Amino acid sequence: MKKNYLKKITEIYAFVSKDEGAEGIVGMTMAVDGKDTFMPFVCADIERVHSLKPFAKEIADHCGKNVKLIKFSKREFIEEFECTSLKPN
Repeated sequence: MKKNYLKKITEIYAFVSKDEGAEGIVGMTMAVDGKDTFMPFVCADIERVHSLKPFAKEIADHCGKNVKLIKFSKREFIEEFECTSLKPN
């Protein structure tokens, strides 16, 4: 089994565009199991930010709108949902 490399999430990055006064998350459609699925450009590590930047720039050019990279760094625990069906090994 592969070791989990994920760290505690202390910040979230989002690629955002402004449209008619409101902001929205930028993303792209990807095929998953033969179905189109929207993948929002939200991530929790700088490596993923760097991998999404070229796509965000392409979306900005294609749509004719600026795309902002925003960092959120306040963490507030709201709720936890327990697994009730399968227990991890």
